[in-house]
Parts: sequence; C-alpha cells; structure tokens
Amino acid sequence: VDNGIVANDAVIFANKKNIDVIITDHHTVGALQPEAFAIVHTTKLCGAGVAYLLAQELREERGERRNEGDAHLELAALGTVADMVPLQGANRAIVKYGLEKLSKTGRYGLLALFKQARLEKEAYGVYDIGFVIAPRLNAAGRIESAMDSLRLLCTKDAKRAEVLSEKLELINRERQVLMKAATEHAKAGVRSLGLEARKLLFVADGSYPQGVIGLVAGKLVEEFYRPSIVVAIGEKYSKASVRSVSGFNIVEFLRSASEYFVNLGGHPMAAGFTVETEKLSALKTFLEERAEKAITDTMLAKALRIDCELPLSLITPDLYNMLQSLAPFGMGNPEPVFVTKKVVIESLKALGAEGKHLKLILSYRHSGEGSDSRIRNERDSGQARMTESFEAIGFGMGELAMQIKKGDEIDVVYAIDENTWNGNTKLQLKLKDIHFVSKS
Repeated sequence: VDNGIVANDAVIFANKKNIDVIITDHHTVGALQPEAFAIVHTTKLCGAGVAYLLAQELREERGERRNEGDAHLELAALGTVADMVPLQGANRAIVKYGLEKLSKTGRYGLLALFKQARLEKEAYGVYDIGFVIAPRLNAAGRIESAMDSLRLLCTKDAKRAEVLSEKLELINRERQVLMKAATEHAKAGVRSLGLEARKLLFVADGSYPQGVIGLVAGKLVEEFYRPSIVVAIGEKYSKASVRSVSGFNIVEFLRSASEYFVNLGGHPMAAGFTVETEKLSALKTFLEERAEKAITDTMLAKALRIDCELPLSLITPDLYNMLQSLAPFGMGNPEPVFVTKKVVIESLKALGAEGKHLKLILSYRHSGEGSDSRIRNERDSGQARMTESFEAIGFGMGELAMQIKKGDEIDVVYAIDENTWNGNTKLQLKLKDIHFVSKS
C-alpha cells in the first residue's frame, strides 16, 4: 500500500521468495513497472483511498454489501486528509461521508486520541484531522516505529487505547521539538547563505532526523515559496524529502537527474529520494542549475485567490450554512475567500503565548437603516450611519499588531468561520491578508 509502484527491487526480492505482491498506489509511475501479481493504481486518490476501494471490491466478491457496517471509511477519510490530496471527486466523497462516520466512531483508539487531543465534540472537520489527529498518528513512524499507531487504530481494549494514545502524545511532542530545531537551522542556513534568491532551495545536514525532513521542506516552502529539498546526510546514503509550489511538477523535474538516485518516488507536489552521500554535492549543483531554467518567475509569485467582494452586512448564519454545503474544504477544494474594503479597526490585540496571532474588531460604516443586532446607530459628522462589527482572527499575523492601530482603515481578505466559546457560537472572519488604506 502506497509507493509500491516504484518498488522494483522489493518486488524482485519477493518474487524470488515465491511471495505474491499486490500493489495499491497513487504515486507517479516510474520508467519501469514492478512485475507484481497485481497492481491497482490511480493518481486520483491517496494511498488509503486506493486500498479502501480494493477492500470494498473484495467485500462484494464474498457476498457482502459494499457499504454495510463499513468501519473502514473513517480510516480512508483520515488518510485522504493527512496525505493532502485534492478534495475533489471520489476524494471529496470519501472525506465527506468518512467525517460523518468519524463523528460516530466506536474505535477505542480514535476515541482515546480525540480525548488526548481535547477534541471531544459532536463532529470533526478537515482541520481537526490535518492539524491535530494526523500529526499524532504520523509522529510514531517519523521518530520510532509506526506500529504503535497501527496498534492504536486496531485495539479493542479501552485501557490499551488510553496507554497508546498517551505514548503517541509524548512522541508527537518530541517530534515537534526535533522539527522546530531542524526548521530553524534550515531557515538560518538559507538566509545566511543568501539562498532566497535562488529558484530551488537545497538544504542538507547530518543533524536532521529523517522523520522530520518532509515537514521541514514544507516549512521552507511556506517561508520562502520555493521548491525545497531537505536532506538528512548519512554516512553512505543520504535521504531527502521534497516539496514543491503550485504549477511545478517536482517528481518529473527530479527524474531529469535519475542517474544520481538510488531510488526516487513521489507525485507532482511532493517527492522523496535516496542518494549516495558522495554524489550529494554533484546532485545539488545539477538540480540548482537546472532549476534556474525550468522554474519561471510566475511559478514563484505567491498569489492569493479571492472569490468575490462582500459587504459585511451580507455575512449571516444563512450565508455561512450555504457555504458549508460546499465542504469539506481542503486541497483542491479551498474554502471561499472574500474581500471587504475600507473597514475600520475598532480594537486590536495580539493573542497566544508569544503574541503570534492577531485579533481585531472591525467595523464597516455606511448610510441607511437596519435591524441586525450587530448594527448600532452612530453620529458621524451629523449624519446617521450604521456600524456592523465583526471579530476577525489572523493566525500567525501577530507581528502586524505593531504596525496597525485603532482607527486605521484597511481592506481585509478572509474566510467566514464559526467560533464557539463557553457554549456561545458566533461568526468570525478568518483573516488571510490585510491591505492598508489609510492611517487614523
């Protein structure tokens, strides 16, 4: 399951031992296809999705109804979100209905994991899986062995599930520490060497744990918006994880250097490879030179997609509920993004232990009358106006608190979100960007 489509050596070895190999995979097919007993392959699902559909076919073969008592759909949904494949077509269906199953799961392991992560609620979303549950399930495989994650998902003992979930929590914290150290080292290296101007980032170090280099590559893309290669240098062999930017097929690009690799696999946005350490320097030079020609400036221009301009007066629970009918949102099916121009900052403050996040109260003034509870009459230059106020949260935007102040007029780009606190639920704006119009 997953990445067997390029596992030629492993399949050859298994065939010599008279072991039949059935491959289910979604990665890009290589130049040679393994001589397996059977191959089930599509690039339109994630690895878990392909395996799930094969399991459904096998259920039907033995006379069972495909979806009756289907306890695997929730796992396929977990895998689909965690692997960040486009939530379109079958993927969207798997996640939509898998999330419904997940909210009613009887798996002791998942219930223990939800409790450990303080996620006890009636329904779970893409964010809960992608940023809370998946990192905990993946941490064991990155640091030690993935067996404890498998045991957690399979156990039928509530006490055992509790012990395993606590263990995964500790491993995940260790993973966070290792990733933070490696990420800070990689970013510092890029800046100190002036690599930001290059079209491809290639960072290698012997201190990087293999289990976190994919996460570090992702962080470099976020920070510098360049295809990024992060290498854990080994004595004889070095392993790398690669992340790309939209519009640049990274696995096809890497195949232009296939003579350097011990193995290579992946798909357009992410890949991994093994290289002999003595060839690492030559590979770096080859890829950097080729990237300067293959990657255009347009590919490196980070753009923010905005669906339409929206007055704050149209943001209502009904609108929010209609937008949710398009969910689940994620890769390939992003949540709708809006812009509202010339709103005024009524108040602001930084949130979080290190002030990393920004909270604003925004008002939108216009002439007219209205009855919305968020609207209050004001006197402004002798003219009656209405002010509609909304809370807005900007995750990772805390540094802006030093650049803006009450009374400033700004344009805001945002998604409409729902926030529940102390049993009260209200709409809020989830900020994507801010553009200054005028200072107070």
